[in-house]
Amino acid sequence: MTLEAGDDVSAGGRIDPRPVLIVTGLVQEARIAAGPGMAVICSSSDPRQLRSLLATLDPSSVRGVISFGIAGGLDPALKSGDIVVATEVLAGDARWLAELPLNESQIASVALKRRRVVRGGLAGVEQMIGARAGKAALWSETGAAAVDMESHIAAAYAAEVGLPFAALRVISDPASRALPAIAMSAIKPNGDIDLRKVLRGVARNPMSLRALVSTGIDFNRALRSLRGCRSFLLGIEDLVTADFVPAELEAAA
Repeated sequence: MTLEAGDDVSAGGRIDPRPVLIVTGLVQEARIAAGPGMAVICSSSDPRQLRSLLATLDPSSVRGVISFGIAGGLDPALKSGDIVVATEVLAGDARWLAELPLNESQIASVALKRRRVVRGGLAGVEQMIGARAGKAALWSETGAAAVDMESHIAAAYAAEVGLPFAALRVISDPASRALPAIAMSAIKPNGDIDLRKVLRGVARNPMSLRALVSTGIDFNRALRSLRGCRSFLLGIEDLVTADFVPAELEAAA
């Protein structure tokens, strides 16, 4: 019997035909993740929209949830294109455990392409953190390796409905780089980038062009790295249940 990408085998040996739900924030991320065995949703970097999308889903129609996309760097050691495989997701006082089962050969294949793979925490936020000072403060507060706007919502959903959860994020803007205000405000409702809005912003403030070019280079590097990570989503046979860890229990541990 041959297993296709996305098939899962239960303890009783039965193939689970249900797809894995892939949660993304941008349409570029969604395009990379799309394929057999994957049910992909895109939030357009809007937390309220993501919660609404998840509320319409039948949790019995999928066998797990993976947050997949780019992220802002919090750990100063990480560069654009580096890969963070989440061990946990943190948002305020909430914490969810996460694990993406990877074998050493998978990690080595990515490392050969000069991509660094680290395991660490992801901080979830409701608004984009673009300033260097904001990233530094969040790094000091949480110790998380990276920050995004979808992982905490995906983790909370998975825990609520009893589904396994994992998260993989690639650094786009490192901790040392601030996101230009134009880039932060130019995301369309469908998750794509509004190039006209970007160009109008540059016309009004030509000095912002250099920062935008650097951001674009980082973004494209992150997307190339994310494409190389799609193989991590294929053939996953086991995910860890999204365990919510109350803050009071963690403090007592």
